[in-house]
Amino acid sequence: MLSMEEIMETVKMVQEENLDIRTITMGISLRDCIDSDHKAACRKIYDKITRRADRLVKTGDDIAREYGLPIVNKRISVTPIALVAEASDVENYVQYARILDKAAEAVGVNFIGGFSALVHKGFTGGDSKLIESIPQALSETERVCASVNVATTRVGINMDAINLSSRVIKKTAELTAGQNSIGCAKIVIFANVPEDNPFMAGSFHGVGEPDCVINTGVSGPGVVKSAVNKAGEVDLGALSETVKKIAFKVTRMGELVGRTAANRLGVPFGIVDLSLAPTPAVGDSVAEILEEMGLERCGAPGSTAALALLNDAVKKGGAMASSYVGGLSGAFIPVSEDAGMIKSVTDGALSLEKLEAMTAVCSVGLDMVAVPGDTSTETIAAIIADEAAIGVFNNKTTAVRIIPAAGKRLGERVEFGGLLGEAPIMAVNNFSAEKFVRRGGRIPAPIHSLRN
Repeated sequence: MLSMEEIMETVKMVQEENLDIRTITMGISLRDCIDSDHKAACRKIYDKITRRADRLVKTGDDIAREYGLPIVNKRISVTPIALVAEASDVENYVQYARILDKAAEAVGVNFIGGFSALVHKGFTGGDSKLIESIPQALSETERVCASVNVATTRVGINMDAINLSSRVIKKTAELTAGQNSIGCAKIVIFANVPEDNPFMAGSFHGVGEPDCVINTGVSGPGVVKSAVNKAGEVDLGALSETVKKIAFKVTRMGELVGRTAANRLGVPFGIVDLSLAPTPAVGDSVAEILEEMGLERCGAPGSTAALALLNDAVKKGGAMASSYVGGLSGAFIPVSEDAGMIKSVTDGALSLEKLEAMTAVCSVGLDMVAVPGDTSTETIAAIIADEAAIGVFNNKTTAVRIIPAAGKRLGERVEFGGLLGEAPIMAVNNFSAEKFVRRGGRIPAPIHSLRN
């Protein structure tokens, strides 16, 4: 039983500190929808998604109302479409993106992830077709999200895949220029991608997953910031304990919601992703947590150490609160989605290079970073390669969601609205990496990949 004090604490977290369940994501396998006739395959995909996810949104809304706990998003992830579409008789996979979008609209979810390819060691024909289809697919749909895994610690970094991905990002920016290149906000390039990530835009349903599963992603930067503030002038060890305790409470709520949703929908419960996911709302910022720890501004010297403490404490506290922790699980630092990050960039405290250093100890990587529209494909490829190297050589997931905003220059902003927020255009190092990235091939795996 919960005490009145615990109930009131939760109410305060929701009302004053922006506590929410960021997403309930239903993973759906489409492996049984494969067909050599693409029309038949698309029909099977639509029918399965709408059948499986028919009650997803209503169930989430009912749970939110009963528990008084906001559930911000209901989403779907599917088997990587490069695997599903490869047997079909088409030259590009835009039709598959359209049917995913149609199914997502029919069931009322805000995003559907899985227009994806896993090419860390090389390409199949289906992989190439999917990646080449991404710009058109994202320019013609509203809810579809794409991802490409280009590296793992076990096999190294596929530079050819990175070069192709950078060209796709640039083309997507151009095709969605009328919407501030928003298509790029729906592409993630990964190293060491997890198969059970509930957060968009990088979510897909891995081949080792059940036919259907419910994963949840929790949030709560505002709650953690408040706890750090209340802790006062304690040392860093005690501060870590404070964050661990609050992460435990937040994760327990995610576990409760996820298991309840899975039970009501009649599908297995998967994992809780205990990431701190910020929003543009004031007070719901990871950057502001770091500043509450004692930094004048996020990006100042000490930011990487402070973020490392935060990320580790969140993982330790959350891991004790759930039997099944997965996904990305840590602190997100997406620039456009975090009011404190935006302010740090605007004030000149946070550069792209410092942000890259911080990604070595946080949950993902360079996320929702806007750069000038004339940034070359080679520079974008080199930025992705740097981030992939951090992931591969540190045996962690890293990712890049970069937006070369068409027609925009340093000092300007791009606005996306909603949870995507707005992004100041960040400066990019103008020295060239063209000759390096054009070598192509595969950067070998580090020696510590030989673990068997």
